[in-house]
Amino acid sequence: DRSFIGYALVVCFVHGGSFAYVSGTPFIYQEIYSVSPQTFSILFGINGMAIIIGSFLIGRFGGIIHERKLLQTAVTIALVTTSVLLVMTIIEGPLASIVILIFIYMTTMGMVVTSTFTLGMSNQGHRAGSASAVLGMLPLTLGAIFTPLAGIDESSAVPMGLILFSTVLIGFAAFHLLVKQEAAGD
Repeated sequence: DRSFIGYALVVCFVHGGSFAYVSGTPFIYQEIYSVSPQTFSILFGINGMAIIIGSFLIGRFGGIIHERKLLQTAVTIALVTTSVLLVMTIIEGPLASIVILIFIYMTTMGMVVTSTFTLGMSNQGHRAGSASAVLGMLPLTLGAIFTPLAGIDESSAVPMGLILFSTVLIGFAAFHLLVKQEAAGD
């Protein structure tokens, strides 16, 4: 099922890459930007809300706009956001820019996770249990690979920025090569 593989790869890379955010931001916020542990907790919590907002957007607009279109919008926004984030990490941009870009990225991540599961499971029928396991396992496996890489240089935010951009780029490509092309054949 070509489209299922596309959805699986999108969630694998976009969500899997988000583990670089989880492991990288404590160093970035506290060591590079000298944010207090209390402020870091607030910033981290705000990004939890971003995931909820992204999921809410899919639920709210899924009946009005096809979820595939919403997923396309999410991966496109994520690609633009992470490319700007990568630039900001390279030039050591202001903390506010990093925080805002990560919030936008995490919002799109909530959209991607919700829509890929819904769309990926829609045609699985008797394979639903296995399909669900694959969709859940792939991001965690990739996350285990990228988590230590985000902290490879604790004095720089570039590894996290590069991982987020690269994984979203691969997810974006998977969407356009597998999901969108399959949808065009519908």
